[in-house]
Amino acid sequence: MGVTETKQEPNLTQPVSLPVKDKKVLVVDDVADTGESLKLVTAHLKEQGASEIRIATIYYKPWSITVPHYYEKETCLWVIFPWERKEAVTKVAEKLRSEGKTLENVKEKLISSGLDKEVVERFIKESAEEES
Repeated sequence: MGVTETKQEPNLTQPVSLPVKDKKVLVVDDVADTGESLKLVTAHLKEQGASEIRIATIYYKPWSITVPHYYEKETCLWVIFPWERKEAVTKVAEKLRSEGKTLENVKEKLISSGLDKEVVERFIKESAEEES
């Protein structure tokens, strides 16, 4: 699976950890992208008897099948959160390298997309060291 791809169907890896029967529940997530995972969680909470379910996200993408009740910003752009930067840089670099791009081309592409130059160089260096 590539960095910009998602699994077709999300799966629930564990049930809700507290009783929600007759409770009002707020589901908080970073982004409503496809909306599939939010749909799955909402269905699970309904099955568990939640009386009301609200969804809050930082970002909402207009093609999401689930529209959050609350969100900070609507965007069509690819969102990279601080905790995902290394993985994103590594995967994009691998993809571009497999397409025959030079390391300099890769760095330029990542930096021009808005990532900090020092961050890009550090993560590419760390990835190369991990492969060795």
